Amino acid sequence: MIPGPSVLFVVGRALAHGRRTALATVLVFFAAVLPQFVNHAAGHLPVQMMALGLVPVVIGLITDTLWGLGAAAARSWLTRSERRLSGVGGAGGLALIGLGVTVAATGRAD
Repeated sequence: MIPGPSVLFVVGRALAHGRRTALATVLVFFAAVLPQFVNHAAGHLPVQMMALGLVPVVIGLITDTLWGLGAAAARSWLTRSERRLSGVGGAGGLALIGLGVTVAATGRAD
């Protein structure tokens, strides 16, 4: 039996490819959108472009931080009570059952 590449190698290569592709897409998007908002009369075009490019980064950092802090607070609150924890498990189970029924009822008849 010929050994294949390790799982970590394959996953790492896929993630690197996805990052390269996403980075190219983001660069094309910013190159197309940001120049519309640059004030040529004000000068310092590279500085304006950099500032405009940092806006979504800062917004993303703030919102991701808030989501993380909110999730940590919710986790600590939910895990303090066994009853709440079993309720979350039950709600998750019901959601999965509902999704399964929906897929079964609306799925194609292949």
